[in-house]
Amino acid sequence: MDIKENHRLVEMFADGSCLGNPGPGGYCAVLRYGDAEKQISGCEEKTTNNRMELMAVIAGLRHLKRPCRVRITTDSNYVVKGMTSWIHRWIRANWINSGGKPVVNRDLWEELLELSRRHTIEWQWIKGHNGHKENERCDKAAKEAIEKCKAIHP
Repeated sequence: MDIKENHRLVEMFADGSCLGNPGPGGYCAVLRYGDAEKQISGCEEKTTNNRMELMAVIAGLRHLKRPCRVRITTDSNYVVKGMTSWIHRWIRANWINSGGKPVVNRDLWEELLELSRRHTIEWQWIKGHNGHKENERCDKAAKEAIEKCKAIHP
């Protein structure tokens, strides 16, 4: 059994949001390990929704100090399909997408790939804005982060 399999499960719920696209954006990740919970959020002055979806997961993984089993739940097909399917093709094609163009957000994909290598990750997609408690919580926190960002950078 791989050493990573010996660790308890960390659940991560992640969401990103953007006003405009591009525009001010926010993200949130909630990490749950047993009864302990940590919420991480942040914002960027000018960004895109897809970058914030990626940042939510990256921010959550940055907080894990040792290898873990992680179940990541997100409403972003972009993130889930990117990490479970597309990224393998992009790497083989030297970060060129199926349309023959450079992969958008390569910097974040590379960081997410590097962070994910030390963990055993299960990717779970859920429909957004559909009453999923943690997804709604993350969506709300991401939007609150945008408001904080707008207050700092009017």
